[in-house]
Amino acid sequence: MKQRAVGRWKRSTTILRCLFCAGWATGAAAQDWPQFRGPDGNGIAAGSKPPIKWSESENLAWKVELHGAGASSPIIVGNRVWVTSWSGPSAWGRRGQPLKRHLACLDAENGTLLWEKTFPAEANPDPYDGFLQEHGYASQTPVTDGERVYVYFGKAGALAFDLEGRQLWKTQLGTGANEKNWGSASSPILYGDTVIISASEESHAVYALDKRTGRQRWKSEANSLENVFATPALVSHGGQRELIVAVPGQVWGLNPENGRTRWYADTGLPGNIVPSVVSGEGVVYAFGGFPRLGAVAFKLGGRDDVTRTHRLWATQHSTYIPTPVLHEGRLYFANDAGFATCLDARTGELVFKERLAGANNNGRGGKPFYASAILANGNIYAVSRRNGVFVFAARPEFQLLARNRLASDEAPFNATPAIAGDRIFLRSDRYLYCIATGAGS
Repeated sequence: MKQRAVGRWKRSTTILRCLFCAGWATGAAAQDWPQFRGPDGNGIAAGSKPPIKWSESENLAWKVELHGAGASSPIIVGNRVWVTSWSGPSAWGRRGQPLKRHLACLDAENGTLLWEKTFPAEANPDPYDGFLQEHGYASQTPVTDGERVYVYFGKAGALAFDLEGRQLWKTQLGTGANEKNWGSASSPILYGDTVIISASEESHAVYALDKRTGRQRWKSEANSLENVFATPALVSHGGQRELIVAVPGQVWGLNPENGRTRWYADTGLPGNIVPSVVSGEGVVYAFGGFPRLGAVAFKLGGRDDVTRTHRLWATQHSTYIPTPVLHEGRLYFANDAGFATCLDARTGELVFKERLAGANNNGRGGKPFYASAILANGNIYAVSRRNGVFVFAARPEFQLLARNRLASDEAPFNATPAIAGDRIFLRSDRYLYCIATGAGS
């Protein structure tokens, strides 16, 4: 397909430099990043060796100006990158315009825009006030199976596109609104020939849609889905797949074939649930809660109420928004108060909690971290909203390796990064960046 520039997209002159950098483009054939938190939804970039340090003059392959803001992550398959965003009424640099949402496809090697789709606002969008101003109208990361790209825009519905940008279907999943007006956040995931979406705010339900048609396969409703902003997780245990959903006060194990509950457990985590559950070695970990923050671990499996039989531990050391990553028996995250934190996954005991100096929001309020932790080559990448990306070692002794800032970009960085091969794809409310070793030199 012929490449073309559209709208306000701007390619940095850094692109020209990166084309002459040996080695960085070889990552294009390496593992894809097709959904929120990577191939397995666990935040781990297996086999990747991305840069630890970068700046606007070091290891920056390219950057493009996005058509709008967004807290959604980019996704990558082959040599294509997809990213969603929103513009107007008060998006970064797009003030005073009607609300629109965008899906863009770019060339991963140089940032050239291949195609873009723009969607007008739904009839009654959530008003742009309160906490919705912290992240806006494009917080759900798309997902792809390599044949189609699936997006969810909350009240505006779920949509599917082929790889050339042709819309294949659109399905409405409700138009409800949370009384707190926080907007929608859960990202779609794939199971077999279905797209699974938590429309917790729009209809207090989890849906499975046919990938080819968008028709409903099943719907699981519950009032307790209100105040759930986390993405569901698919795990394997005992020879079967389970769909794990955390809600205020409980965690559920659902059958992804029909949405029926297999087991549930009381967590004691009230209020808002934002982090996704984490799983590994037959254990599921749930985080969040408000105003009482905490984390709890349960053995997978069982039937009906497994609160007493399967609970392993609980702790107050937790995270309110970012999802942790599990590595070699430890849980790592940068918490909402600006601390790099490590828990023993077997016991829940605190391994370390170290303040990340300079991670605050420069007096602008709000949490310093929205993005979830990503693990690559034995290191944790934690994106702060306004003060750079902190890289620390995934080891029981805290070691800060780098703090990387792109100083000219004053927009917030709310999105979890994507890693494909040895490249990092990082987005702010204004730009999409590609970070690669040797670029910009």
